[in-house]
Amino acid sequence: MLDLMVGDPHGIPHPIVWIGRLIGRLDKSLLGDIQAEKSDPETRDKTAERRKGLLLVLIVITVTAALTAAITFAAYRISPAAGVIVEAVLTCYLLAQTSLRRESMKVYRELKDGTLDSARKAVSMIVGRDTKVLDEKGVTKAAVETVAENFSDGVFAPMLYAAIGGPVLGLIYKAINTMDSMIGYKNDRYMWFGTAAAKLDDIANFIPARISALLLIAASAVCGKSYDAAGALRIWKRDRTNHKSPNAAQTESAAAGSLGLQLAGDAQYFGKVVRKPFIGDKTREIEAFDIVRVNRLMTAASFIGFALCMLGIYAASCIVT
Repeated sequence: MLDLMVGDPHGIPHPIVWIGRLIGRLDKSLLGDIQAEKSDPETRDKTAERRKGLLLVLIVITVTAALTAAITFAAYRISPAAGVIVEAVLTCYLLAQTSLRRESMKVYRELKDGTLDSARKAVSMIVGRDTKVLDEKGVTKAAVETVAENFSDGVFAPMLYAAIGGPVLGLIYKAINTMDSMIGYKNDRYMWFGTAAAKLDDIANFIPARISALLLIAASAVCGKSYDAAGALRIWKRDRTNHKSPNAAQTESAAAGSLGLQLAGDAQYFGKVVRKPFIGDKTREIEAFDIVRVNRLMTAASFIGFALCMLGIYAASCIVT
């Protein structure tokens, strides 16, 4: 409820930002200022770099878990009410539904009332691809894909981990997610150093991504005539592996089928075109209002996921007592 009301207020200290700073400092101290793109890959010690990357992962997870547990424990020592408030705030930090909706809707408003350049600038805040080359449909597709893909790792996955292990496990998950986004690339610098972070992120997201896709399919059945639950299920079954990541296409394929859109395909990053398979069927042309539609789908799926998490917590408490 806190996330729905306030999202991530700007200017307030954020634990994910602190985790990111820790990762950045460890990156510099463990890997150094190596100019990987100018070095001979054969002269680098791949095993040593993988071990250093694993050490970074272990340090970040340990520090995150220890500090979160200490803060939560201290709050409950003060009073049960203080403990609940601290847990609520920490859990709110985990969820990005409101921020995701807010930022993607900025793109929609710029498409409707602004200029193409302003829409490109708005979408550049939430995607990693080159946006200067995108036309109106390309900008719209980028925003729709971002909401669909990030429903899992930005909304349901942290919600699920928090339901299982409170803010401690939830922040461990976000730390894993942040490490992958910072050093999990297969570029010259992080080819071996980021292996542990990338693999761990794949493992942590494996089950949540698939549940998230099923939630989007379920939400399609209750969101109205603009959504196709049968289509979402069909495209998910067919295209859920159309990505180099084992998890990324899960929710994107469900959303594409629900909305009747064709997503993904080739995209340009840092001036280079990256070849990607398409996801979904082009039953109609994408339009700016699809950003609104995919946000409604995400919101409905979030509430269904929240209800399932609460039922799971209640069932677990009944078993324990």
